[in-house]
Amino acid sequence: MSLLLNNPEALKKMRDEIDTQVGNERLLEESDLSNLPHLQCVITEALRMYPTTPLLLPHESSQDCSVGGFHIPRGMMLLVNAYAVHRDPKVWEEPTKFMPERFEGGKGEGKLMLPFGMGRRRCPGEGLAMRVVGLALGTLIQCFEWEGIGKEEVDMTTQGSGLALAKAIPLEAMYRPRQSMLDALKKL
Repeated sequence: MSLLLNNPEALKKMRDEIDTQVGNERLLEESDLSNLPHLQCVITEALRMYPTTPLLLPHESSQDCSVGGFHIPRGMMLLVNAYAVHRDPKVWEEPTKFMPERFEGGKGEGKLMLPFGMGRRRCPGEGLAMRVVGLALGTLIQCFEWEGIGKEEVDMTTQGSGLALAKAIPLEAMYRPRQSMLDALKKL
């Protein structure tokens, strides 16, 4: 939500997509998510920029090898820094800029994305997490008008080290029910 408040054009595009695909007679449902590609792009871009776990689970080198010119002996414990990989300028154009369109139409395919880990230790809850976040964020956008407090951008400074990455300053925002959604909200 913080990234969307700082990027009103992405927020408007997502709201327009939801209004077109779902309408305002009913609430967003899980079956709608596959018809909301911009919503999926926003979530993927947010996870690229701010992975919840910047350091992935440790892996152990099963044999001697070389990575990036460094010798890695067999048995060495390895940590992957997903935060750094997701912001590598050799891979991502303008890596610190929020650009959901970088994932439109499969454009981001083939680029290393690790918000849920990789290999055998990849998070088994990835599908569930993406659906829950999609439903939650999509419903918040569908049902409410959002705006930041004041004219300044939302501070995206993070804090934490190792296993978790959180915003240093909690999000403060104003919201109000969208007039077009009042009937649907009254049915809750």
